[in-house]
Amino acid sequence: MDTALILLIFANIAFVGTHFLMSHPLRKPMVDLLGDTGFQVGYSVVILATLAAIYLAFIASPAADLPGSGQIGWAIATFITLPAMVLFAGSMVGNPAMAVPGAEESARAAPKGVFTITRHPMMWGFALWALSHIVLYWSWRTTVTAAAVGILALMGSRLQDRKKRALMGEAWVEWESKTSYWPRLSGFAKAGALPWSAGLILFVFLTWLHVPIGGIPAGIWRWF
Repeated sequence: MDTALILLIFANIAFVGTHFLMSHPLRKPMVDLLGDTGFQVGYSVVILATLAAIYLAFIASPAADLPGSGQIGWAIATFITLPAMVLFAGSMVGNPAMAVPGAEESARAAPKGVFTITRHPMMWGFALWALSHIVLYWSWRTTVTAAAVGILALMGSRLQDRKKRALMGEAWVEWESKTSYWPRLSGFAKAGALPWSAGLILFVFLTWLHVPIGGIPAGIWRWF
């Protein structure tokens, strides 16, 4: 196995592992030791360092070293990416999982928008994005990194439920009773115009950006 790819695997393990550890079992001890500001600084430094390691190992790893899934794979990836962008865009507004003022009130309100699909729209957006890249079967470096993102998103959302129950108590329990961890496909029809519009704009822009950044046309640009 290529040395850079081995380093990429370890960099992704470090990124996912440190994220889970610092977000959950080590968070309180680190806050007690460093204070809130010190914890945020330390957390940011570790995450940025592991992301930098992923980037450096990624660009050093072989590109297009897997056979790929052809045009069918690109079509499936494109089909998956659009709802991923809708979920991500819609998660920016009224999300009780975000540490913002009014989060508890949002948890007690009736779910609307993308939250009729899942209570973790941002995480599922990342997970679907990861799946779209795994489906392409384009390179080991892409598959490894996408798998790490998917694991972080799906396991992270489960752990987030546990953490939010501890922090918000009954409000989060109530939110869980009204929403679903697993996406409800019927919810996409009820998500509303704003998430779909913002998601479509993100989809068109980010797939266009795929060419100048990655050198590979993606999304609708694959066929235009």
